[in-house]
Amino acid sequence: MKVLITDHVHDLLIDGLAQLGYDCTYMPDLDPGDFLPLAKAFQGIIHNSKIKFPKTTLQELPNMLFIGRLGSGLEIIDLQEAAQRGIAVFSAPEGNCQAVAEHALGMLLALLNHLPAADANVRAEKWDREPHRGRELKGLTVGLVGFGHTGQALARLLQGFGCRLLVCDPISPDLTDFPLAEKATMDEISAQADVVSIHVSYDPSLHHWINRSWINRFSKPFYLINTARGMVVNLEDLIAGIKTGRVLGACLDVLENEKPTTFSRLERIQYRTLHQLPQVILSPHIAGWTIESKRKIAQVLLAKITAWQQSDQQT
Repeated sequence: MKVLITDHVHDLLIDGLAQLGYDCTYMPDLDPGDFLPLAKAFQGIIHNSKIKFPKTTLQELPNMLFIGRLGSGLEIIDLQEAAQRGIAVFSAPEGNCQAVAEHALGMLLALLNHLPAADANVRAEKWDREPHRGRELKGLTVGLVGFGHTGQALARLLQGFGCRLLVCDPISPDLTDFPLAEKATMDEISAQADVVSIHVSYDPSLHHWINRSWINRFSKPFYLINTARGMVVNLEDLIAGIKTGRVLGACLDVLENEKPTTFSRLERIQYRTLHQLPQVILSPHIAGWTIESKRKIAQVLLAKITAWQQSDQQT
């Protein structure tokens, strides 16, 4: 079986697939425009987010047997079409959940303690202490919207800070290992949370879910963390919320459009405004992008592909 790998992966995945008998072609710098003609000759694909698999693409890949996603988000794959075609789909949220959780926590701590501004202040040879007086995490109520691998990883970290946790998830969460957590509705989070961290998968029903009316539901100003998907947030409404003080600050690792060369005029205005807000901390979609997670994602995918191959051989 021939496998095409279109993004950078840890060597252990390539070596492991080879040991399973797969013939791997490693093209981490492949241009998405060159993907489809090349991919028709392969039975397996290992990819990250630059290659997408809508129905029309899957229909052009009659030999495809599996797709391995180097990460967690599967909204870029038409899962229904894949299932109808008997294409196995693997993802690896277990591999980068700790990285995302630590990144979210780091951004929040930096925001609460004004670290970017304080750093700039010292570099400018000033020593203004009072304007940079911070807030402590201990005692704050944090709403976790989504309680999958990443939400749980962040909850474990926040418990060490003595935070009260409100967990909202469509699947009733098991909170046995989380003594400081309790199940909550979005209404309860809106009424009580000081911080809200988003950990949802994206689907069209959640497009711009976090908007003006969502923000205005909160009974008090709050901090927002989004390390999930940028399309969930209406950026114009978030900026307005920050300017009016309804949102105290935002930690954003993801944005709706993450390709500056493709910004529309409106997006360029929005992003420039966002960049000028001191209550915002930004990073370029790297929350799950650690040395450790690169290896762990490879391990998770290799284990899942191995199990799938063994099951297929048995049947």
